[in-house]
Amino acid sequence: MKFHVKKIFLLATVLLTVFGFRFSTKAQTCDSSCSSGDAACLSKVIADCGSKISTLQSQANTLKNQIAQFDAQIKLTTLKIAQTQEQINMLGGRIVLLGDSIASLTEAFNSRAVETYKLSKFENNFFFILSADDIGSAVSRFHYLQKIQEEDRSLFIRLQDAQTAYQDQKTDQEALQKQLKTQQASLNSQKAAKNSLLAITKNDEKKYQSLLSKAQAEMVAIQSIIAGLGKETEVRKVSEGERIASVIPTSSACSSGGHLHFEVVKDGSNQNPAGFLSGKDVIWDNSPDGQFSFTGGWAWPINDPVRITQGYGMTYYAATLRYYGGKPHTGIDMVNTGDYTVKAVKPGTLYLGSIACGGGALRYVHVKQDDGYETYYLHVNY
Repeated sequence: MKFHVKKIFLLATVLLTVFGFRFSTKAQTCDSSCSSGDAACLSKVIADCGSKISTLQSQANTLKNQIAQFDAQIKLTTLKIAQTQEQINMLGGRIVLLGDSIASLTEAFNSRAVETYKLSKFENNFFFILSADDIGSAVSRFHYLQKIQEEDRSLFIRLQDAQTAYQDQKTDQEALQKQLKTQQASLNSQKAAKNSLLAITKNDEKKYQSLLSKAQAEMVAIQSIIAGLGKETEVRKVSEGERIASVIPTSSACSSGGHLHFEVVKDGSNQNPAGFLSGKDVIWDNSPDGQFSFTGGWAWPINDPVRITQGYGMTYYAATLRYYGGKPHTGIDMVNTGDYTVKAVKPGTLYLGSIACGGGALRYVHVKQDDGYETYYLHVNY
């Protein structure tokens, strides 16, 4: 009796979790909290948070707005984690019920199979005919055996269905566990990004706008350089690994701090440098973006230890802070604070260049490589 009461209680909990939204009438906002098991509340607040983020993204790009976006995104991810956990708990209840069902069906099937086998063996024996009072009795016993066998087959099919459902639920639960892990990593990244922004700007709107202005001016300057609008002077042929410049260790034109911006271009189009630089261990300073792989065979433009401060594409600065007006970061930013040497990654012809940027002159070197690629090394002295 206790076993059945336990199963009924667990089943009732699962049903309330799944269908409880039908009884919820509370209005929710992105700042609301939800009680455990309130699936409707979670869904509503998640939708409200998504709407709030969309609204904030359409507004002016200010530090206050960015912080509000981070807060809303962190809240949204936290809610999604709670929602995923609720789904895992719900599946856990179903899996327990299915496990109990499989155990009961297996026990019943095994018992029936043994008895049916015995009966079938007896009824198929010649003694079956001799022991019958008459032909009608023999036929009735034959039909009875057939019915028993059909019920056994039905029981076996139910057992197979229960086992299949059990495996499906387990697979779903494992997928949700992976999803939960990804969501938790995303939450940690979002919190780190917010803390990074506050550390960089010191919660100062003017400093944030200055960083934004420099980044956008740098993007325009890079596009102009690749279009051939920079002032360049051909110097000499250089070999792979030859020193060609040094990183400016402090802030400079369109740069908020010392770093090398490394670009790879082919036929006027930006390429992801990570696909050309050889694999190696680096230090990751771009925690909001996460790590990525280097899969090429080129030498590196700076010496070890290499610190990566921003990757290629829609990075945290590009996508979240909108530093580049919604466009991607077109190179990889890196630095070695103990050694500012810059080296050619492949043989080619070296050019020294500069271009106006943010009221100053952005200095760079450009190598037209012998393999047809062009590489650019920005924020350097030569």
